Order: sequence, then structure tokens, then C-alpha cells
Amino acid sequence: MHQDFHDLLIRNFDKIQGFLDPIIFTLQQEKEESLNNAFHEQEREVSIQTPDGEELLRLPASVFLTEAEYLLQAIRDGKGAFSVPRIEDFMKRIRCHALKAKSSDKTDIRIILHDRRTKLNAEMGFSIKSQLGNNSTLLNANKSTNWNFKIEGVNLSDGEIREINSNQQRDKIIERVNAIRRKGGRLVFDRVLSPTFRNNLIMLDGDLPAIIAHLLLKQFETGSSTLKALTEELTKENPMHYDTEQGSPFYEYKIKHLLTSTALGMMPATPWNGQFDANGGYLVVKKDGDILCYHFYDRNRFEDYLFSNAYLERASTTRHEYASILKEEDGSLSFRLNLQIRLK
Repeated sequence: MHQDFHDLLIRNFDKIQGFLDPIIFTLQQEKEESLNNAFHEQEREVSIQTPDGEELLRLPASVFLTEAEYLLQAIRDGKGAFSVPRIEDFMKRIRCHALKAKSSDKTDIRIILHDRRTKLNAEMGFSIKSQLGNNSTLLNANKSTNWNFKIEGVNLSDGEIREINSNQQRDKIIERVNAIRRKGGRLVFDRVLSPTFRNNLIMLDGDLPAIIAHLLLKQFETGSSTLKALTEELTKENPMHYDTEQGSPFYEYKIKHLLTSTALGMMPATPWNGQFDANGGYLVVKKDGDILCYHFYDRNRFEDYLFSNAYLERASTTRHEYASILKEEDGSLSFRLNLQIRLK
């Protein structure tokens, strides 16, 4: 996706310029060298330079436009993993070898922008989300994103546990939760299993672990998975017993804070210092190839985009000990739900 954007950036330059300050360079980090990609608006050309300003290659912007259109059509026509030899040759020509950023980096592309307000050039990191294929992941499921619930109100035999855990119906997760409830059990939030993720969440807001636990359970009660709809349900029920007399949007604010921090910097398995890596915001590649910029300068618009498009996805029950009843050493029963968030 990283290189897709370099090509599509030229194609969409006029469209996204209204959202961004003037683009001076895009920064290209390769294994053996760092490069600057400069767009010369008057000449409608692109030059590839070393950080010292030595020009290595200059091509008409129309060349990038042609290759971008070809790549876009290949992506639309392709299925699964596939190669595009013509684009691979073009990438070699423009000295691009890194297809994407590190998985541990929220920033997919770094851009030098001219800030009209300060009259200075500033380096901004953007995360790229594509609508060309599957929905983008905002927060990946792994063992760090497990929420542990205690099963209270019922004693289940080993046979009953095996029976519930073996349920493989299409809606097996809902069926397992309902089976526990039919036997008189209730799921009570215990803890976020990962101390690292728990601390990251508490740094954002001390109530977030419990609020997310309510969201995870609420999706099974309502059948809804969008964060916006689930947050509206929590606002009505107010399980945290906030003072809502003045109409303060406690739940919406906290969930937006979570989404923004996850989008721009926080990762579940890494201790977070509170700083945003992708400090510029999001660049969204639409299905028609156009690019939308949700700039963090316009924080309200950025947060509204995340809040309106984020939804919970259920992880695989064969991984991360998800949606299974576990008997602890002290004899208590636990049930684990996993947090995974995607964007529509």
C-alpha cells in the first residue's frame, strides 16, 4: 500500500491539496538509502533526490499518472496475492524497493509540508488506509487484546464446559455466550490480560478497560458491531453511572479518544509514551482511486471519521484462547473475549 500511495499521490495532487498545506517532499526510506520525492508543480514533474539535494531521476508527472492508472486497474482485476511485472519494473526505475512500512510503525508515509500558518516546513507522518481491498484494520487481535470475564452464578461441570466450547455453529460465539446465560451464569469483567495494554488504556482513561468490556458484551445483546451504535447503547444504559444530567457525552468522548490514539500511535503489545507517530492523520484511498485526507489539524473531523466507520470484528475462535471457557487453578471459570477493530 505504501508504494500505491506514492503513485496515486501524483494522480490526486490537485484533489488533496485543498486539505493539506503545500507538499514539499514525500520521504522514501529504503533499506540502503533515504530518498526525497519532490513534485515540481510548475513543470509538472517529479524528481527523486538524495537528502543532500542531489537529483537522481526526474520524470514527467504524467508518467506516474499512467502507471498509477495501470496499477489501480490491476488491483481491481486481481484476486488474492498477485504480481504486476510492469509496476515492479517501474518501481525499480524510481528506486523504490520497500513495499510497505514496518508493522510496528503507525506511519506509512512521511511528508514534508509547508505550514501556511508558521511559514515553516514540517515533517508529518500519515497512516494510509485503503478501500481497494478488504476493510482496513485499526486494531489487530492478538493475545494482548484479550479481555477476561469471570463466569459467576453457576457451576459448570467439565462435560458442560466441553459441550459449550465445542459449539461450532455459524454464530458459535453468540451461542456460547447464550449457553452460559441459559445455565444461569453471567459474565463479569475481570481484567485486561495484557499488563502492557491495560496500562496503555489506563493512561488514556482509567475507565476504558471496563467500558470496552461493556462494548464487547453489548455486541452480543444487540447484534450490532459498529462502535457508534454500541456507544449509543452504553450512553442510554450508563453502566459506569456517570452524572449525565448535563448531557456530557462521556462514552462517545472516551471511545473517540481510544480510536484516535490507536490510529496514530498506541499499540497493544508496546508500552506507549502518549506520543503520536502518525501525527499528520489518515490518507484514505477510495475504491475509485481518489484520496481523502483526514488531517489531525482538524481533530473533530478526524475523530468523527473514525467513530462513524469503526466496528468490532470477532476474532477466530481457534486463536488467542478466544470465546472459550477456561478453568483457572483456583477452580473459577473464565471466558475470554478479544478486541479487534476494523474500519469500513
